[in-house]
Amino acid sequence: MKDTRIIDMHVHSSASDGTFSPALLLSEAKKAGLSAMALTDHDTMDGIEEAAAAAKELDIELVPGVEISTEYHDREIHVLGYYVSANYPRLKAMLEEFRDFRATRNVRMVKRLQEEGFSITMEQLTEKFPDSVLTRAHMSRFLCETGQIPDTRTAFAKYLGENCCCYIDRPKISPVEAVILIREAGGLAVLAHPVLCDLTEADLRQMIVEMKEAGMCGLEAVYSENSAEDEVRMRKLADEFDLLITGGSDFHGSNKPDILLGVGKGNLHIPYAFLQSLKEKR
Repeated sequence: MKDTRIIDMHVHSSASDGTFSPALLLSEAKKAGLSAMALTDHDTMDGIEEAAAAAKELDIELVPGVEISTEYHDREIHVLGYYVSANYPRLKAMLEEFRDFRATRNVRMVKRLQEEGFSITMEQLTEKFPDSVLTRAHMSRFLCETGQIPDTRTAFAKYLGENCCCYIDRPKISPVEAVILIREAGGLAVLAHPVLCDLTEADLRQMIVEMKEAGMCGLEAVYSENSAEDEVRMRKLADEFDLLITGGSDFHGSNKPDILLGVGKGNLHIPYAFLQSLKEKR
C-alpha cells in the first residue's frame, strides 16, 4: 500500500523569526494534515521543548532541528541539523553566543535605521512583537505596517539586507564547521535551499564536496522558492553526490505570508519517504 503521508522539514517559530509559537505551529501542522514536522529555528533550539509537548498531545512526529547560519565565499549559507541534541555543550555554547550577539546587533541596526530617518525604537518593536525573538524580519514588518516603506522586500533590498546601509554582520562559522558540530551533537546535516546560496555552479559544487567530506548527508531539493527547473537540477545534484533529498516550506507565519505550512506556495509535496530515509541514515 502506498504511503501517502506528507511532512514539512523546514519550519520556523517565534523562537527565532517566525510568528507562530512552537505549540501553535503543531496545531497548524495538524490542521494541514502533516504526519511529521521539523522545527528548524535560526540558530536556536529554544522552541523544541514546547513543540515536543504539543506534538505528543497532537500525535504528530516532531523532528528536533536547527538552521545554522554560516558563511562561504562571502555568501550566507544555511545548514539544517536534524535530530541534534540541544544540550550538546559545544553546540549550546555557539547558539548562546549567537543569541547574545543578536541582542546588541538589533540595537545597533535600529540606531542605523533611525539615522536613515525612520521612526523606530526597540521599545516599539518589543511592544508590537511581544513574544518574539526580534530579527531583521520584525524590523521590516514594523516599517511596512507603519507605512514607512512600501513592502518588506524594499526593507531588505535597500536597508536591512547584506551590504546595505543598516546591516550589521554577525559572527558566522563555515558550512563545514556547522556540519561537524551537527554530527558531534548526534544529528544529521543537510544543505538548506541550495538555489538561494547565490553561488556559481563551480563554487556550489566545491562547497558540497567539502560539506559531504565533513559528513553532510542531504540536500534540500524540494523548496517553496524553487521553480520546477530548480527542483529538477537540485535532485540531479543530490543524486550525483549520493545525498539524500529533503524538502521544506521555510514557513515563517506572517513574516512570509505567501508561504503556507506544508505546501509552500502551493507547489510543494513532501513525502514521508524523505524523513524515512533520514531516519534510516541515523
